[in-house]
Amino acid sequence: MSDVDVAELPAFPFLSPRAQPFIPVGEPDLARLDGPVTRVRLPFGGWAWLVTRHADVRALLRAPGLSSNPYRPGFPVLNPIPPEQESAAGAFIYLDGVEHSRLRKMLLPEFMLRNIRRIEPLIEQTVVDALERMRAAGPPADLISSFALPVTSMTICHLLGVPYAEHERFQRQSLAIMDRASGPAEINAALADLGALMFELIQAKRVEPGDDLLSRLTVDHVVPGELGVEELLGIGMLLLIAGHETTANMIGLSVLALLEHPEHLAALRDDPERAPDLVEELLRYLTVVRAGLPRLALEDIEIGGQRIRAGEGVVAMLPLANRDPAVFPDGDRLDPGRADVHQHLAFGFGVHQCIGQPLARAELRIALVELARRLPDLRCAVPAGEVPWRPNAVTFGLAELPVTWATRAAPPGSGDAARAGDAGADRAGRR
Repeated sequence: MSDVDVAELPAFPFLSPRAQPFIPVGEPDLARLDGPVTRVRLPFGGWAWLVTRHADVRALLRAPGLSSNPYRPGFPVLNPIPPEQESAAGAFIYLDGVEHSRLRKMLLPEFMLRNIRRIEPLIEQTVVDALERMRAAGPPADLISSFALPVTSMTICHLLGVPYAEHERFQRQSLAIMDRASGPAEINAALADLGALMFELIQAKRVEPGDDLLSRLTVDHVVPGELGVEELLGIGMLLLIAGHETTANMIGLSVLALLEHPEHLAALRDDPERAPDLVEELLRYLTVVRAGLPRLALEDIEIGGQRIRAGEGVVAMLPLANRDPAVFPDGDRLDPGRADVHQHLAFGFGVHQCIGQPLARAELRIALVELARRLPDLRCAVPAGEVPWRPNAVTFGLAELPVTWATRAAPPGSGDAARAGDAGADRAGRR
């Protein structure tokens, strides 16, 4: 609008205070927010409404008349968009209405809780193997490259049907795509390389399908003509990137948070059945989608008493909603015992709520239980203030997590992680 002085608005996305990286917004930025629904200056020009209260974010994310498509004129762009693309074919998180629901319906059975339970033994073995390799190499180690990334990459490779031999390739390209500092040429090159990888895989699965998601989508939907190859390419690339990048960030951040709160790590080690509630609190406390979820109003709506007009951008600020004192008292404190922890919005809300959340919960739970059990004296190898972060990453995370531990004999084989999920899996799966 012409009466808005964009230069005077708070610059968004916000950065965490360097001395308090788990705090999503520092006091100087909070002080500049003019109420729970307020204007902010966008990184690529223009402004948008920022919605920060829990109830308002829920109302926003279930409201009709909003678009998730970043290619629409006026969309509040938070991350670089490759200029060579004109649409988000297959990237269902950016689609609206029937196109979004059509693709989501094809994918939903793959991520239902019963299917995730079926692969939990594989996840547990992947976690144990990664920990044993790390132990065998000896301390110190980078927990991100030695543990978090291998666990999530191997799991998503198994689920999608991507050879793990390609993990360095897609991890490298994912880093470029998920970094706000990347230029358009770098993002385009990364997308082209991942697209070539996916195309090769899809062509191979037409000839020799396997027991994996890409094979099933190819045989059940591409071959009959219900799904285009370009759409499947977009689906595969989206799941490959999000399926390892976001959860790897969560594992690394969760370990650092627990090392700074050793009482919760000790409680988990003593009683693995605490894991489901601990995972939910870590999801709330960390909320790796720090910039929130952008939307474009296609019609006038009212959120939190503020009229948002058609054509205006709006951002659901998940990390502040997850610390709203009306729902989460003392929200800056990590408290796995809080009563309303399951009300968090770390996976979003409404029709676009994260489809992979059962998988993410299982990976995080199993990883933390086994790590607490097998490396009981794990600690940071550097002062917490020296742990390198990824300030420009689309999802909040660590560049490295240097850790060390005392060498000793490994404990006997377990099943604690899988058993720990039984008490909470049904409840988590229904959310």
